[in-house]
Amino acid sequence: VTGNNIANASTVGFKSSRAQFGDLYANGFLSSGSNPVGDGVTVQDIQQQFGQGNISFTDNGLDMAIDGDGFFVLSDGGETRYSRAGQFGIDKEGYVVNNQNMKVQGYQADEDGNISGVRGNLQIETDNLAPRRTTNLQTDLNLDSRESILEQRVKNFTLPVEDTNPTATPPSDDGIVGETFTFQYSDGSADFPVGPIPDEPAYNVAQLIDAAPGVSASATETATIPVGDLPDATIQDPNFQFRVAGVDVPNLDTVDNVNELADAISGLGNDSISASVDSSTGELVITDSSGEQEFDVSWGTVSPTDNSYASKGEVYINTDRTVETVTPSTTNFAQKYVATSAERINEFNPIDQRTYNHATSTTIYDSLGNSHELTQFFVKEPSPGAGVGESQWSVYLQIDGEMVGGTGPGGDPYTATFDESGALESITDQNGNISSNGEIIIDDWTPKDPNGDPNGADGPPTLGAGEEIPSPIPEDGQYGSAFVIDLGDSTQYGAAFGVNDQQQNGYTTGRLSGLDVSDEGVIFARYTNGQSNELGQVALATFSNTDGLSPVGDTAWVETFESGQPVVGKPGTGTLGAIAASSVEESNVDLSEELVNLIIAQRNYQANAKTIETSDAVTQTIINLR
Repeated sequence: VTGNNIANASTVGFKSSRAQFGDLYANGFLSSGSNPVGDGVTVQDIQQQFGQGNISFTDNGLDMAIDGDGFFVLSDGGETRYSRAGQFGIDKEGYVVNNQNMKVQGYQADEDGNISGVRGNLQIETDNLAPRRTTNLQTDLNLDSRESILEQRVKNFTLPVEDTNPTATPPSDDGIVGETFTFQYSDGSADFPVGPIPDEPAYNVAQLIDAAPGVSASATETATIPVGDLPDATIQDPNFQFRVAGVDVPNLDTVDNVNELADAISGLGNDSISASVDSSTGELVITDSSGEQEFDVSWGTVSPTDNSYASKGEVYINTDRTVETVTPSTTNFAQKYVATSAERINEFNPIDQRTYNHATSTTIYDSLGNSHELTQFFVKEPSPGAGVGESQWSVYLQIDGEMVGGTGPGGDPYTATFDESGALESITDQNGNISSNGEIIIDDWTPKDPNGDPNGADGPPTLGAGEEIPSPIPEDGQYGSAFVIDLGDSTQYGAAFGVNDQQQNGYTTGRLSGLDVSDEGVIFARYTNGQSNELGQVALATFSNTDGLSPVGDTAWVETFESGQPVVGKPGTGTLGAIAASSVEESNVDLSEELVNLIIAQRNYQANAKTIETSDAVTQTIINLR
């Protein structure tokens, strides 16, 4: 027994044994006496010691050690054996086996990682992990409430400088020459009076108006000549002459029609004066973009002043949001101002950081596992309550440079409203639908390749009449590329912008890269795409009397009547014990103790041999007495 223990001192999972001795006494039917003579010793039992062995680490991810009373359950298709040796690998069919190709039993997991309660041979799926489309993106961020409102709205309009002038084309009856008006401001700035408007070139008028805070003005002069006043025959006349602002247009002998005349006028060398032909009316339009001079246009075949048209001066004006109104309201300027709606001049542009306050990007996946970059842009807007109680931000969405969610050109952004405590109150879509849980459903995304062409993945869903996309979105592909953006935990505090957490549930395909085992014996597959998946769980067995187990070799035991039936369960329950991954349980043989026992056995044997020798000597002496 001691020799067997010493031989297996390095055998993984081996349990030492000890011999149990008993004395012998001869008892006969006619025996007498109260103190019989002993007849020696006999081996009563060879008992195994199932104490815990030391646990050592290995480089094999499937090696397991049990820290407790349990046994691994092994099957060869017929007999079931039990072992503490956890040196496991995978055979060609993917089954977890020991060194004798016996299959390890446990509980298999389904494709979603749910572990069943049915025990069987553990099999590891080595196929690639199929891709998973993104159906949910949770973004937990803080928008800085101290950010400035970027919105810039202006009123753009044009006014003639002239008073009623029947020679203007068309005649002007809404000019502002001679008028005086005053700008009032919404930010409390002092009123700014302008006027009276002088009867001077439009450029001078524009300079006068441009001096007002929150106002910018520019000017042009334009003369328009009807098509019937410049027939080709007139232009082709050898004596034809044309004069603009007192300057004759040269080389008219090569000009045959109004289009060539427009080119000749544009080539005068004056950068501010240009001419073109209106394609719809055929009229010749001559413009001085500087507005610095009141120029006349004249022409003729006898004298260059036979025919003339007066130029029409115009002032282009825009006012920003600080200009609240203009008085008196009887002026043409004020009437035009009231009738003009404000337009935003700094519309959101994803490539212009000046048009949004914050942005964050993450990767999402289509049904084929292709990755795409989703960017969320946030623009602070004027508060609905003049900055009291609520705050609003516009939310724009972009995937791979293309706007989605109806936030692109011609669409409107989503509106995120925050309450006075900085918590998200609601998300409002372009149709006025309010989501109190902070969700945005994107249902107009067509996944594309780097060339901008559809890549073959699922596209936007086709919905029936009255049908709505549920949340959460099922992952069975019923709703195509639709996914949910959840901003419900976002805040608006007086702190720097930051993304506290951002998670999405999609991934690309992945190859099996390794296996891990948890303390509960759950086997996890690791894939090259960073994902992990539960494949199954090892089963352990325990017995009411482990001493009754019968060893059958290969560091394994089988149940017997004395051991009782096994109780099989999952690691970590009852007295089964926990699993130590990438580890094995060493033999529990104490080599030093066994060597001492060997010496003791040797001395005992020598002593018993001496007894036999003495008995033989006494017997020989008795024989010699004859």
